[in-house]
Amino acid sequence: MLALTGTLTGTLTTSQKRSDDMALKKQITIDQVAQQAGVSTQTVSRVLNNRPDVAASTRQRIQEIIRQLGYQPSAIARGLTRRRNHSLGVIVTELEQYGPMRRLLGIKEAATAAGYSLHLGFMEHPESDDVQALLNDLLSWQVEGIIWTAPEVGNNWSALENNMPPVPVILISERADSRLAAVALDNRWGARSATEHLLEQGYKNIGIITGPLAWDVAHERYQGWQSALLEVHERQVVAGDWSATSGERGLRQLIEQYPEMDAVFACNDQMALGAIHAANEMGLQVPRHLGVVGFDNRPESAYYCPPLTTVQHPLMEQGKLAVHKLLEMIETHQQTTRIIPSEGTVLKPRLIIRKSSVEN
Repeated sequence: MLALTGTLTGTLTTSQKRSDDMALKKQITIDQVAQQAGVSTQTVSRVLNNRPDVAASTRQRIQEIIRQLGYQPSAIARGLTRRRNHSLGVIVTELEQYGPMRRLLGIKEAATAAGYSLHLGFMEHPESDDVQALLNDLLSWQVEGIIWTAPEVGNNWSALENNMPPVPVILISERADSRLAAVALDNRWGARSATEHLLEQGYKNIGIITGPLAWDVAHERYQGWQSALLEVHERQVVAGDWSATSGERGLRQLIEQYPEMDAVFACNDQMALGAIHAANEMGLQVPRHLGVVGFDNRPESAYYCPPLTTVQHPLMEQGKLAVHKLLEMIETHQQTTRIIPSEGTVLKPRLIIRKSSVEN
């Protein structure tokens, strides 16, 4: 009997000890973790949120102290207290296209590394003027900032400017002179370098298959092609819609209206593929009879027949940089309540030369 009582007493004592230990752990605060680690509470918070801006040795020390103390912060309480939920909104469109999807992958990779989740707002058509509804939907998720990836078409950017949300916004832009905080790609420069390359190869009569010219990106590439030539005529220009089908149709139309053409700049790789297909069917050898250059450097462009000369954009890098700049704006906003636009950045493309434009 005494042994049984002793066993029960021992069990109760052990149970009480565990309860006391749990209570002690619950009492541990982020301030105590910071004090023991010899850092600020902001630094501990960065470690808890997996932010990249903490030295590796500091991160390891804080994580060890958190483990020793058994500190277990409540993500929900932390978000409510600071009115932060570490999420970003992204307005996207045309995700079936190579460029928008690559940018989104870059955004996701950088956001995940910084401990942020994403909420996507889909524009069914890039020329949509229903911008306010998209912004309201993202804001309902209490996002801390918004990345706008949709191309400037019609008045969609004007609608954004007229309805700027109460959180930082950064644009992924297709032109170097964006009027809002942006990470831009210099499409005009890339198109000019592609056209100058054709001229350097001895081609003299260079046509172009554009994208939809209502799109800012298509207009920028058209302007780059035009700036490389001394004189251009309407018959050198055919508008496509980014598809391989429009590239095939566009080349046939160019041959008909501009028969002296000996090279073509297709404003994306898919249209270049269609142009090469049409050239082969018409008995034109690429690059002997017709030089072809594309734009985007899709992975499969190296396996076209012949392999395609094209312009490579740092698409994933653009998405990642947009996240980094937006997070800087968010931190400033959290500390000062002011939205200070990030300084614009322009990324340069580079020409990838392959056999479609160089006759051996």
